[in-house]
Amino acid sequence: MLVAGVDEVGRGALLGMVAAGAVILDPASEQYLKSLGVTDSKQLTAPRRQELAQIIRSVALECQIGWAEVAEIDQLNILQASLLAMERAIAKLQTRPDHCLVDGIHPIPFQTISAIPQTTVVRGDSRHTCIASASIVAKVWRDQQMLKLAEQYPQYDLARNKGYGTLNHRQAIQKHGYCPQHRLSFRVNA
Repeated sequence: MLVAGVDEVGRGALLGMVAAGAVILDPASEQYLKSLGVTDSKQLTAPRRQELAQIIRSVALECQIGWAEVAEIDQLNILQASLLAMERAIAKLQTRPDHCLVDGIHPIPFQTISAIPQTTVVRGDSRHTCIASASIVAKVWRDQQMLKLAEQYPQYDLARNKGYGTLNHRQAIQKHGYCPQHRLSFRVNA
C-alpha cells in the first residue's frame, strides 16, 4: 500500500504563502530516513533540514510541494488555505497514494481531485517518518521562497524571520506598513 505523508508549514507566519509537502516512502527508505534522525522540521537546525531535504528527495518514491498564496489565505482563512496547499501537493504526485497520513486534526476536504482515504495524526511529524519528511521538504522549500522575498523586501528581515511575527518584523510593519506579501487577515500588534 502506498502511503503519502502530508504536512504544512508557514501557517503561523504574517507574510508569504503557506506550503505543504506530500512524500511517499518505501519501507527501506523510511527506515533509512528514521536512522538519520528525520523528525519534526521544527526540531532540526536549518542546515540539518537542508541536508535531510536533499536526502529525502533522493530516496523518496515521490515528493511534491503545494502551496496557497497570500490572497488565498486572506480569502479562505489560514486553515482552509493550509488544507488547499496539502491537496495541491497530493494532486502533484504522479502516483496516486492508497492512503494519506495528514499531520493535525483536520482532514483534507478534497475538492479538486477525487478523495483519497486519510488519517489525521496529532503530532504526526514526530510520529511518522513520511509526515516528518513532508514537513522537512516543505519547510526548506518555503524558507527558500522567503529568502527570495527578502531580496525584494529587505526592511522586514525575512532572511532571519522567514515571515514569522518576530518583534523585529512587527516593528518593521509599524514603520514601513504592509507589503503585498503580508497576510492582511492577520492582526499585527508591535
